[in-house]
Amino acid sequence: MMVGLLDILMDAQGTLPMLESLDRDLLLMVNGSDSLYLDRVAHVLTTALTWLPLYISLFVIVLRNNDSFRKVLMILAAAGLCVLLAGTVDDLIVKPTVARWRPTHDPVIGAMVDVVDGYRGGKYGFFSAHASNTFSIAIFFCWLVRSRLLSTAMIIWSLTNCWTRLYLGVHFPGDILVGLTWGFIVGSSVYYLFYRLTRSMNSGRRLISSQYTATGYQRSDCNIPVTVLAFTLVYALIKSCIL
Repeated sequence: MMVGLLDILMDAQGTLPMLESLDRDLLLMVNGSDSLYLDRVAHVLTTALTWLPLYISLFVIVLRNNDSFRKVLMILAAAGLCVLLAGTVDDLIVKPTVARWRPTHDPVIGAMVDVVDGYRGGKYGFFSAHASNTFSIAIFFCWLVRSRLLSTAMIIWSLTNCWTRLYLGVHFPGDILVGLTWGFIVGSSVYYLFYRLTRSMNSGRRLISSQYTATGYQRSDCNIPVTVLAFTLVYALIKSCIL
């Protein structure tokens, strides 16, 4: 039994450096470019303020589709819990505990990473809070609204944020993958908790299925965040031309 355990540890010691090397190679393949325009696009899209209209649009559809003010507050609290568990726990506990260098600070490839406008991020990058935060919110709203169109838009939004982190060289692909995984777990778990707490608050009204989603959200309202996302992406492309 002891021999088997030693074999497992030896395999792990050999596999981990190989995975780290692969992670570095993949990062260098997608990090940066010779295009100043793409540099600007990535910088605009990674800025939290850029996505403020999207957050507002999500709040709007929550208001328009929930008669109970208490339920609206619980949805906001659930979204806040997603951010707390997905991002804050990562920043305050996981990153300083694991202490894995960001690519921009990595002693092996740090000098090879294409840095945009001097932006290097903090010292540690495992795992990506951008990935976990955005994906937890995306998954929570996927479960909450049950609109295929909105779900697709939310996932595109999250993956766009992930791309910017790789392009800017502040996260390894492994950081992103773990962040997405944790975000999915958090978003699904928070929704399950929210559902359990609010089952008795559902009105039970009969809805026309062609006009409403399975959870009672108007399909026409789901177009609001989708449209806002599209305009935000266009805004980022245009703003990057004039920066």
